[in-house]
Amino acid sequence: MEVHFTPEQETQLAKIASTAGTDPEALVKKAALRLLENDAHFIEAVLNGEAALQRGEFLTHQQMGDRLRRFLQQP
Repeated sequence: MEVHFTPEQETQLAKIASTAGTDPEALVKKAALRLLENDAHFIEAVLNGEAALQRGEFLTHQQMGDRLRRFLQQP
């Protein structure tokens, strides 16, 4: 797979990579892999939430508000 950037974007990436002590290609690869990992975690969290909802494990809006108010009133 190839990714093409404008010259301005390449300059920005080179500056960021230099500051991070790496090269632009490694920087972009690391960022792309982090995106994939974060996306997988997000999908897993959504599926876990949907499963909990199906099991009836949820709070109503009122219950959540009550919990938040109690939490914020703690010393």
